[in-house]
Amino acid sequence: MKRKGILIVVSGFSGAGKGTLMKRLVQDFDNYALSISMTTRNPRPGETDGKEYFFVSREAFEKQIEENGLVEYASYCDNYYGTPREYVEQQLELGKDVILEIEIQGALKVKKKFPSALLMFVMPPSAQELKRRLVGRGTETEEVIEKRLKRASEEAEGIEEYDYIVVNDDLEECVKYMHSLVMAAHATPDRNEELIQNMRKELEAFSK
Repeated sequence: MKRKGILIVVSGFSGAGKGTLMKRLVQDFDNYALSISMTTRNPRPGETDGKEYFFVSREAFEKQIEENGLVEYASYCDNYYGTPREYVEQQLELGKDVILEIEIQGALKVKKKFPSALLMFVMPPSAQELKRRLVGRGTETEEVIEKRLKRASEEAEGIEEYDYIVVNDDLEECVKYMHSLVMAAHATPDRNEELIQNMRKELEAFSK
């Protein structure tokens, strides 16, 4: 029986390394697909439509909202960001495990629409390590880093809603661990209802 894919939601503090982990999952294993978000903001230099984002007009985005064409969406800095439903559902039917990188608020919305979604929260081994990684980027001012740390403190309030906490201490081990969690999730009864029902029917046939 063909296996249907799992919708995987990955969130985490800025600087926790979730983007690197997701890229490695797609690179190292052939069962993953990264969802591409839709946005109304303008492309930045080097960004390509359909690669980093689907860039659309505000009118087009709001039409998607009206037609229930998005798994989740949010408004940030006067622009919309959202996850196209059609792409996600197509990939799931093909058996791909689709990874969404979104914040806590969006993750909880996804869980309501897709109860079988797997939610993972990525964090560093300590707050001190988180600050070290943010500083080590060398791309942000001290003020921005402090804002990110404050945001992390706020986000920490919703972590208990996730299925798994993933501590990104060792990259290689963390990638293997995340993959093992996804493989284990495929074996849970709630994701194998069709298999269970078919087995019951076949066993009942033997007893007749």
